[in-house]
Amino acid sequence: MIEARHLTKTFRDKKRGEIRAVDDVSFRVQPGQIYGLLGANGAGKTTTLRVLATLLQPTGGTAVIAGHDIVREPEKVRANVGFLAASTALYGRLTAREMIAYFGRLNRLPEAEIRVRIKRLADELDMHEFLDRRCEKFSTGMKQKTSIARTLIHDPAVMIFDEPTLGLDVMTARAIVRFVRDCRTRGKTVIYSTHLMGEVEKLCDIVGIIHDGRLHAEGSPAALIARTGEADMEDAFVQIVGAKEPA
Repeated sequence: MIEARHLTKTFRDKKRGEIRAVDDVSFRVQPGQIYGLLGANGAGKTTTLRVLATLLQPTGGTAVIAGHDIVREPEKVRANVGFLAASTALYGRLTAREMIAYFGRLNRLPEAEIRVRIKRLADELDMHEFLDRRCEKFSTGMKQKTSIARTLIHDPAVMIFDEPTLGLDVMTARAIVRFVRDCRTRGKTVIYSTHLMGEVEKLCDIVGIIHDGRLHAEGSPAALIARTGEADMEDAFVQIVGAKEPA
């Protein structure tokens, strides 16, 4: 369902020169899998995901998502992908229902279908209490649930989550994690970026560890822990990336 092929993305900086944010990254995600992209801040996770979602063009390499090339067929890729970032903004003067419906229309869904899908998403995400309130008054958790609903309104085959629980309280974060797990149950293919090891162990079938823009290791959480001989995913991650503990 997703195949990244030697993805590379560089940026130019006046002081630092060329910055290689993503460096020859290749991986595959099978249908119905949750693939965890694990790395520290600045490792290249978000840039990789933005390239896959066609928000950025790769400097080199490419990827195929749901049978479509991200360079040659970006519109077809976007029709099959839902992309959610922690920093996604909402239109404050719209209600959650209006916000979700707006994105349904952008994806050319019939009005009757939009109404059916909004009800289903509101049921799944427990949104009925605030569905007809303006987004400007929302808590962080309400905003994130609305963002997820608008991302899913066109029922994409592929979901890309970039730090979706960042800044959320424990109960809302648990609800989001449960929802992501349900996406896999429904056969969706998911890329899940995080730096929270507990989420990785709960959710991910396969984990790719990215550091300094390069993919350093790949495997199931259990396999990566066994490979390093460590006790848990956090210690395995530290060993793989060669991070030094602060004195």
